[in-house]
Amino acid sequence: RCLYDQKILQKTFGEWKEQWTVCREKKLSLRADNHYRHLLLNLIFKAWRTYVCQQQGKRNKYYVAESHAKRQTLLRTWQHWLVYVDVQRTKHGMQSEALAFRKRSCLRISWAVWRRQHYQKSSGHKMNILALQHWAQSLQFRAWLQWRELYLHTQNEKQKDTRAVTHHQLWELRRCMGAWLGYLNLHRVKKHQNELAQEFHRSRRLRRCFSDWHLAWECRRRMRAHGRDLEKQAARIALWRAFAHWKHYVVLCVEEAQLRELAEKHYKCHLLVLQKYWNRWKSRL
Repeated sequence: RCLYDQKILQKTFGEWKEQWTVCREKKLSLRADNHYRHLLLNLIFKAWRTYVCQQQGKRNKYYVAESHAKRQTLLRTWQHWLVYVDVQRTKHGMQSEALAFRKRSCLRISWAVWRRQHYQKSSGHKMNILALQHWAQSLQFRAWLQWRELYLHTQNEKQKDTRAVTHHQLWELRRCMGAWLGYLNLHRVKKHQNELAQEFHRSRRLRRCFSDWHLAWECRRRMRAHGRDLEKQAARIALWRAFAHWKHYVVLCVEEAQLRELAEKHYKCHLLVLQKYWNRWKSRL
C-alpha cells in the first residue's frame, strides 16, 4: 500500500509538473509575442517619423528655392525697368532739345529728315532691348525648369531608396520572427539536440541582418553623396550662366556708349554745317 501511494504521488507530481511546464511555455510565448509587437510598432513609428521629417525638410527647401527665384525675377525686372526709364528720360531730353532747335531755326526740311532718322534709330534700339530682355527671361525660366526637374528627380530617387530599405528591413524582421516561432515549436520536442544548431542559426541570422543593414546604409550614403554632387554641379552651372549674362550685358552697354558717341559727333558735325550755311545766308542777305 505504501508503494502504491508513492507511485500515485509520483504520477500525480509528474502530471502537475508537465502542466506547469506547459503553462510556463505559454506565458513565455505570450511575452515573446507582446515583445515582437512592441518592437514592430516602435520600428514603424520611427520610420514614419523619419519620413515626416524628410518630407517637411523637402517642402521647406522647395519653398525657399521658389521664393528665391521669385525675388531674383522681380529684381531683374526692376533693374530692366530702371534702365528703360533712364533711356526714356534721355530720349525725351533729346526730343525737347530737337524741338527747341526746330523753333529757333527755319530749316524745316533738315529737321524732318533728322526727326525721321532719330525715330527709326530709337525704334530699332527699343526693339533690340525688348528682344534681349525676352531672351534673358526665357533663358532664366528654362534654367529654373531644368533645375526643378533635376531636384524632383533626385528627391523621388531618395524616397524610393528609403522605402526599399524600410521594406527590406521589415521583410527581414518578419522572416526572422517566423523562423523564431518555428524554432519554438520544434524546441518543445528537440530541446537537447538543437541547442548548438540554434546558436549557430542565430549567429548566422545576425551576421546576415548586419550585412544587409550595412549594405543599405552604404547605399544611402552613396545616394546622399551623389545628391550633394548634383547640387554642387547645378550651382556651378547657374553661376556660369549668370556670368555669361553679365558679360553679354557689359558688351551691350559698351556698344550703346559707342553708338551714343557716334550720334553726338554726327549731331555736332550737322550743327557746324548748319551754322556755316546760316552764316553764308546772312552774309548774302
